[in-house]
Amino acid sequence: MLTKRIIPCLDVRKGRVTKGVKFKNNIDLGDPVQMALAYSDGGADELVFYDITASAERRPIDIGMVAAVAEAIRIPFAVGGGISCVADMERVILAGAEKVSVNSLAVRNPQIISDGAKAFGAQCVVLGMDPVKSANPGCPSGYEITTRGFREFTGMDAVEWAKRAADLGAGEIVVNSVDADGTRAGFELAITQMIADAVSVPVVASGGAGKPSHLADAFNVAHADAAIVAGMIHTGEWTIAQIKAELASVGVPVRKVW
Repeated sequence: MLTKRIIPCLDVRKGRVTKGVKFKNNIDLGDPVQMALAYSDGGADELVFYDITASAERRPIDIGMVAAVAEAIRIPFAVGGGISCVADMERVILAGAEKVSVNSLAVRNPQIISDGAKAFGAQCVVLGMDPVKSANPGCPSGYEITTRGFREFTGMDAVEWAKRAADLGAGEIVVNSVDADGTRAGFELAITQMIADAVSVPVVASGGAGKPSHLADAFNVAHADAAIVAGMIHTGEWTIAQIKAELASVGVPVRKVW
């Protein structure tokens, strides 16, 4: 049985890790390289690094920061934010990242998914999505895709977009619930399960993790292959090892670190 992955998320703005609730009221948490190293040494399976204002500010990702993180850690990591073309994807991979996440760009230009998959392999291309509950009649799943950090509503149904992205060549899909982001009240299980059951590629639950049982629900109820954690570990309330021990105690297969 494949183990479930625990993935710390570092949202970076102006060279510092930051965390907010539903993309608002962010606070400074520390240096991304030091935090990445601590999580790598602490048993994280992967890491994800988002330059959270790059797309909104229409600027390139901080390649220097990507390279510094890559040099410091010993686990795979994905990078997102400020990716505008295949050449940007190549720069990120050459800087040391194993995966490149596209979100707003993929909505504007879905071809970037297939172009990236052809250039680097599907395993390198991650679709990030920010769905929000919606009554839009064009979204039969009840969830609409937003872009540019929840600044724009697209009218696109979240499940249909996930299926299309997988068909285009995305090797993984991260479902980051806008409604649950930063709340630490649990993942948005409904949309995560709908997408996980609709596609054949790995699905990562993101947004809302506050305690190990939330991750167990993401795996057992929503059928996620991995879960992103942020606030619950950034505050020191939980360590990766503690989370994995709790998951193992309820039968979730994880890579041991204790």
